[in-house]
Amino acid sequence: MQTGFPSKSNYCSMNRVEQLLQHKLAERANAGNLRQLSLNKASVDFYSNDYLGLATLGYQTDASSHSSRYLMSGSTGSRLLSGNSPEAEALEKTIADFHRAQSALLFNSGYDANTGLIPCITDRHTTILCDELCHASILDGIRLSQSSKRYKFRHNNIEDLAKKLKKFQDGTVVVIVESVYSMDGDTAPLGEITTLCNDHNAQLIVDEAHATGVFGEKGEGLVCAMGLEDRVFARVHTFGKALGCHGAAVVGSDLLKQYLINFARPFIYTTALPMHSVCAIDNAYRYLSSAEFNNQSLRELITYFRTKILKAGGSGWLDSESAIQAMIIGDNLRCRSIAGKIQHAGFQVNPILYPTVSKGSERLRICLHTFNTTEQIDGLFEVIAQA
Repeated sequence: MQTGFPSKSNYCSMNRVEQLLQHKLAERANAGNLRQLSLNKASVDFYSNDYLGLATLGYQTDASSHSSRYLMSGSTGSRLLSGNSPEAEALEKTIADFHRAQSALLFNSGYDANTGLIPCITDRHTTILCDELCHASILDGIRLSQSSKRYKFRHNNIEDLAKKLKKFQDGTVVVIVESVYSMDGDTAPLGEITTLCNDHNAQLIVDEAHATGVFGEKGEGLVCAMGLEDRVFARVHTFGKALGCHGAAVVGSDLLKQYLINFARPFIYTTALPMHSVCAIDNAYRYLSSAEFNNQSLRELITYFRTKILKAGGSGWLDSESAIQAMIIGDNLRCRSIAGKIQHAGFQVNPILYPTVSKGSERLRICLHTFNTTEQIDGLFEVIAQA
């Protein structure tokens, strides 16, 4: 593998910071988990988060529904200075209504939403409990908080969460989960979690990144699909996955929105989304709300994929009802090798390696989309069996 690392003679001429960087990169390369950028190849997409095909295939919309401001390439400043607009405020109302919440506040990404929401609603007296498989943006949001009482509970383990809620019930308690976990594809037992949080007076945050557009009759997310929106303190919906654009929103109460406007640093101190991003998000929600939208074909593909797993014996596959399917391989080098053979056969499947996932749980992560076919799934399983 070409790593671009300097020769030994050049290494001696580096300053100490460069030597540290070189050493850390060499460690990654030796462990088989050095990250590198690559260009998309012309092959069958089983790796992107474009679950509904909106980023790849697009969708028709009435262009006249937006003003000529759609062509603006920048928003000129933060929302609190010069970057606010009637379109942004109207979009937030649309998002809130769609997800059955009082209010919504736009953020530039899901990462910004989590690192903005979590630190500003917690303080040093707050106890934070999060699922051990929560996304890096959630973990970074927790690290940025002032709380010194931060604990993980075992993945989707109600007993472990109940034990920790009982142990740390003094003061404010915030529980954070994902509705669909990005690397395993499984769903959180939200009914039991909301009941536990209600019983222990804990506030629940649910990241709906991989459920938006996929779960619910109109893609409202798993919380709405289960009718739990009134029992969740805050939800994070992101638009860079099934909605095929960019950005995110925190949905919750009017009080929460006003508080975030005043205290969420990634909202206050960043340039607002440009008009074309606001309009793209608005178009995506128009599509979800339209009579043309139907995610049933995706649900049918997921069912078909699970049937193929059962016929293949099910070995190594994690249980999932979402568009994310994962097969545990273990070992970075072996996982890379198998993924390389699958890619060579014309199927774009990425290996997920340590440290993104824990050691021994390295895996193939397969994403299903509305534009995939049963024939493509059949072909993928044939290649996996050979690899």
